[in-house]
Amino acid sequence: MRDPYQVLGVARGASDAEIKKAFRKRAKELHPDRNRDDPKAQDRFSELNAAYEIVGDETKRKQFDRGEIDAEGKPRFQGFEGMGAGRGGRSGGFEFNFGQGGGHPFGGRAGSGGDAGFDASDIFSSLFGEAGRRARGKPEPQKPPEQSFTLEVSLAQAATGGTRRVKLPGGREVEITIPEGVSDGKVMRLRGLGQTDPFSGEAGDVMMTIKVKPDSRFTVDGNDLRTRVAVPLAKAVLGGPLHVPTLTGAVEMNIPPLTGTARQFRLRGKGLKGEKGVLGDLFVAIDIEMPASDAELTALMKARDEAK
Repeated sequence: MRDPYQVLGVARGASDAEIKKAFRKRAKELHPDRNRDDPKAQDRFSELNAAYEIVGDETKRKQFDRGEIDAEGKPRFQGFEGMGAGRGGRSGGFEFNFGQGGGHPFGGRAGSGGDAGFDASDIFSSLFGEAGRRARGKPEPQKPPEQSFTLEVSLAQAATGGTRRVKLPGGREVEITIPEGVSDGKVMRLRGLGQTDPFSGEAGDVMMTIKVKPDSRFTVDGNDLRTRVAVPLAKAVLGGPLHVPTLTGAVEMNIPPLTGTARQFRLRGKGLKGEKGVLGDLFVAIDIEMPASDAELTALMKARDEAK
């Protein structure tokens, strides 16, 4: 895998906020649902998430910067201290005595067939365990590749959160929690709910991207919402109570007499929740409804116009 900083497109000295912002931007660009004609989209998306697993985690980032782990989060093989010194060497370590008969250091006699089937990897395994096998180039079991899917939620669900039963790419159904105030394009990791490796038994992760469906009643403006409410002409002139839709149900507000279309009202805290928990507002604009026909109103307007 490439350097995780390069995958995310950030410098090594980038702040946590810059890394998070870069990841969200790249996740939207590389998501497989937006690149269905690209057969390598899933690989690039998985690489991006793996990079964020390293750089987005404070502990792993420090380990990577110090060279303790590689780009996949695996410990780097550092060799074995003390190896290489012979008899009387200062660094100690292992000493092999071949003797006068030229015997094999690990059993058997050279040329006698006693070393038939000899495999150096067995020696590394017996001396150094799993680290020895890695040093000889034998790969460790790999974690299953990540799977991904998109979950559509309503604007009200995104604002208030809640639970939802979903079907994962492998066909499994689970109940997940939608965070309150989740934003469109948010990528959530469902750990251990992906494919299971048949050899190691380890389960992979599933990446879930939130897609917030538009709501015809509202226009989203950051954390604020905007809506338009139709008001009969008589109520606009006389004033009175008016029912206004919100994400949690209709509320009643009073409009003053002679309210025109240029007037706008603010309902505080009826918008969307931001990242720091601050609620936005709902702005209400007025659309005055004119009657299809009204003889009395027409006569009144004519009399007022003639009186000028």
